[in-house]
Amino acid sequence: MKRIIAIVALLSLMLCAAMSASAADIDLAKKSTLEKIVQSGELRVGLEAGYMPFEMTDKKGNIVGFDVDLCKEMAKAMGVKLTVVNTAWDGIIPGLLSNKYDIISSGMTINQERNLKVNFANPYIVVGQTALIHKKYAAEIKSYKDLNNPKYIITSKLGTTGEQAVKRMFPKAQYKSFETESEAMLEVLNGKGAATVYDLPMTSIFYAERGKDAGMIFLNKPFTYEPLGWAINKGDPDFLNWLNNFLVQMKNDGRYDRIYNKWFGSNNWLKNVQ
Repeated sequence: MKRIIAIVALLSLMLCAAMSASAADIDLAKKSTLEKIVQSGELRVGLEAGYMPFEMTDKKGNIVGFDVDLCKEMAKAMGVKLTVVNTAWDGIIPGLLSNKYDIISSGMTINQERNLKVNFANPYIVVGQTALIHKKYAAEIKSYKDLNNPKYIITSKLGTTGEQAVKRMFPKAQYKSFETESEAMLEVLNGKGAATVYDLPMTSIFYAERGKDAGMIFLNKPFTYEPLGWAINKGDPDFLNWLNNFLVQMKNDGRYDRIYNKWFGSNNWLKNVQ
């Protein structure tokens, strides 16, 4: 009899624990950003327009690009409208943490430092750092490894993984930061630096537009591995699960390839961009 009572008591405790866990899961789901987006009918996306071809301003003043098109599909899948919040890069994570938007989709590299503050969905694209070299250094700089020399000035954009790569990989070189990647590249184009380091898509575009005619040398093989991902607030497994499943679906139903080919398959979009 005592054994039966003990078993019943144990089962009761297990049932209570299961009910408590279930209630906690339901409560967590109700607090998810995903639920708030659906209820409000609006997906707010934080980005910094200026990173071609991920996000930029066209001649009509619209923010367009690879990231924007992915987010349009995201909003469509949620059944809500898309609102783009253009934000300065140095304030983009604080903006997410203070609820100015629901997600960051701005060509953000997933790294451990950022991951301490935010959670990342699975990477939606992988890029890497490359270098553009001023023509007068063509005979000296044959590889990115040659850049680690105190006589060279290397430029990049403030607060980016390009800046991190320069400081980590070329500590002997002189480093000069700029507010935008375009300023950093122009500094080298104008002969005021030996090299500029930045993500492959942007360096490739700058080289095609201006660097090639100016005789710049393009070290186009990436020397870092940089997965880009959507960033969201911590403690939100439901939103993270939805984003990962959305990405899988996009990559298997043709939508991802269509958007990728639009922005990376050709430079036809350049004529529409300021």
